[in-house]
Amino acid sequence: MALFQWTNDLSVNVKEIDAQHKKLVDLINLLHDSMKAGKGKDVMGKVLNDLVDYTVYHFGTEEKLFEKHGYPESQQHKKQHDDLTKQVKEVKSKFEAGQTTISVDVLNFLKDWLNNHIKMTDKRYSGFMNSKGVN
Repeated sequence: MALFQWTNDLSVNVKEIDAQHKKLVDLINLLHDSMKAGKGKDVMGKVLNDLVDYTVYHFGTEEKLFEKHGYPESQQHKKQHDDLTKQVKEVKSKFEAGQTTISVDVLNFLKDWLNNHIKMTDKRYSGFMNSKGVN
């Protein structure tokens, strides 16, 4: 069973963003599956790199939408993006240096952060973006 299930309550009613959120969910699940299967550091490292890279790409997409449409809470939202990016990069650096492993705690942190961020922060821009014709 997957660690993180996509459900409709995670939708922000913006197709591009929902597709990116689904991809992030898939990457977290792939990292979980790799850990459970006892995959080596190389495989885990590649999946972790993909997750970090795609997270940065996704945040950039959201921030461009904020700028283009004048989203009033963009600065607070970007701060959350910056904080998570820093945390995920720290996990990646420690993993690459052999100082940490990808554990259930790390995976639950990623899952919970994404779930909470979508439901509590991203949902706040949903109506705003839809009112600007972004769906």
